[in-house]
Amino acid sequence: MSIIGGSDGPTAVFIAGKMGMDWLNVFGLILVILLRIPNIAYAVRVKDQKNLCTNKFMNILEQIGRYACMFLMVFNIGIDEFGFGSVGAFLIYIIGNVLLMLSYWVIWILYFYKQSFGKQITLAILPTCLFLLSGITMRHYLLILFGLVFGVGHVYVTYKNRIE
Repeated sequence: MSIIGGSDGPTAVFIAGKMGMDWLNVFGLILVILLRIPNIAYAVRVKDQKNLCTNKFMNILEQIGRYACMFLMVFNIGIDEFGFGSVGAFLIYIIGNVLLMLSYWVIWILYFYKQSFGKQITLAILPTCLFLLSGITMRHYLLILFGLVFGVGHVYVTYKNRIE
């Protein structure tokens, strides 16, 4: 399976960094860890946070989408994974995810200082965008599917837990 289809050998090896670990996406692992850090910090800081969303289906949908996306970001399982179609797709993946992650962290920092619904919903949308961008640029259709599932569930649950 080619990681970067259509590019020459040395460029593909340099950009993709294939080192015999086709099953693990190290950049995806780093992204998932960076997504989780502010969530963990918030959970430690606000120990008695209650989920106000009473719709069990949407709560379950959100969790299925969340954990499936995190798993698919890290592990290449060989189902509906086609790799990057071009060097351009790879660059969009890297640059786009870095910008999304920086935005996510900036909004979290602002949210720690003053909570608002606008920041809350932005913190629900940015990870969804990150999962979808990754899925689209890697042509990873399961990640796209679960990114959509996560996005619908997460935005719904976040809306139900909104700060007035």
